[in-house]
Amino acid sequence: MAGVYAPAMYRCINVGMLGAGNIGATFAEFLLSRAPEIKGINGLDLRLTRIVVRDAGKARPGLPAGLLTEDVKAVTDAEDIDVVVEVMGGIEPARAYVLAALRAGKPVVTANKELIAKHGPELYAAADATGVDLFFETAAVASVPILRLLRESFLGEDITSVLGIVNGTSNYMLTRMSEEGLGYAEVLRQAQEAGYAEPDPTNDVSGADAASKLAILASLAFKRAIAVDDVEREGIEGLEREDFEIADRFGYVIKSVAKADVFGTTGAGGREVGVQVFPALVDRNHPLANVRNTFNAVFLRGSAAGDQMFYGHGAGRLPSASALLGDLVTAADHVRRGTHRAVPLGSPATLRPTELLTHPHYLKLDVTDAPGVLSEVTGVLGRHGVSIRSITQEDRASRARVVFITHRVEEGAVRKAVEELRGLDSVLGVGGMLRIVEA
Repeated sequence: MAGVYAPAMYRCINVGMLGAGNIGATFAEFLLSRAPEIKGINGLDLRLTRIVVRDAGKARPGLPAGLLTEDVKAVTDAEDIDVVVEVMGGIEPARAYVLAALRAGKPVVTANKELIAKHGPELYAAADATGVDLFFETAAVASVPILRLLRESFLGEDITSVLGIVNGTSNYMLTRMSEEGLGYAEVLRQAQEAGYAEPDPTNDVSGADAASKLAILASLAFKRAIAVDDVEREGIEGLEREDFEIADRFGYVIKSVAKADVFGTTGAGGREVGVQVFPALVDRNHPLANVRNTFNAVFLRGSAAGDQMFYGHGAGRLPSASALLGDLVTAADHVRRGTHRAVPLGSPATLRPTELLTHPHYLKLDVTDAPGVLSEVTGVLGRHGVSIRSITQEDRASRARVVFITHRVEEGAVRKAVEELRGLDSVLGVGGMLRIVEA
């Protein structure tokens, strides 16, 4: 009958796991509950066979005790394990364990964004050497299957730009600051109480987490190896309530964005790549402006496909478990068929220097309220090639608050202008200096 697998198509796939923490335990339970339906749909009999943990004697509700082991080789090297799922996190020993599994000819599914962002090319090469899969959909934007699209559907597309909101914690905080007028410290405390922010929120608020995800996304989009250390990043810690008020008056919202662009044309001259994570004023008419709270979204621009946006939950136990299971099903099907899918990367990307990247900018100054001051300030900007699109001034006792919106300009020019402005006696302070993302 059409749509029903013949018995010969059924295949038992033994799954071994590395780690059973918060996400790992949820995934294990999800797999156990979903395996019968998957078997009925496509004939893959996914059997969770062994889980490596630090303490096999520790009670883990929902997981059969007989699955637990402290012997890593019982998963990475065992002949009866067909696919390995790594959910332990961190760089080491996860890197060593994943390499051992790949070199033993076992496909690996991982949720480890730090590992992929830092050591991806080494792991891809190990997978290709033994002809097995390495899947990592959960490493960037979790349940939104954008990495699969980049590896498969868009493999022949010339992607020229990646722009996204890829960290749910920072997006939640900025949404609250924007919509409720809360200060940074207060919204961080509330995010921690709600479980959206870790006790140490550094990775999320500094842009480090987003940088790892952008390195992965941009590598696949541009088909060039981009490491997390290639990504320039700025955090959201310095944002003030007034920045949100001013942004709103000008028709913007403030978001922490991950941005990667290709410059130049294909051919012998090659192309340069700019990769950055930063807080920005996003035009209210841009699709990303409406991505609120803990949701994530990625906006792609292709030379043939045009503009595409992908939206959904970027983190959390269940979205992560869903993405892991999707990768596992594909890896298992490839084991059954005796095939694999390589990660489509060429040579390492050539980076465009940050100072040459261009954006419109928002610049906030406190200056003395005296004749000739505005002319002096605009003269400095003009000398550095910073073209002004709009100026607003608000008098405050003996000082004035001046806000500039610039035309698109190289970042190096803005930074040099700001450095000179800081040295003027008439400039009492330089506040927000944010890039602008236009619709």
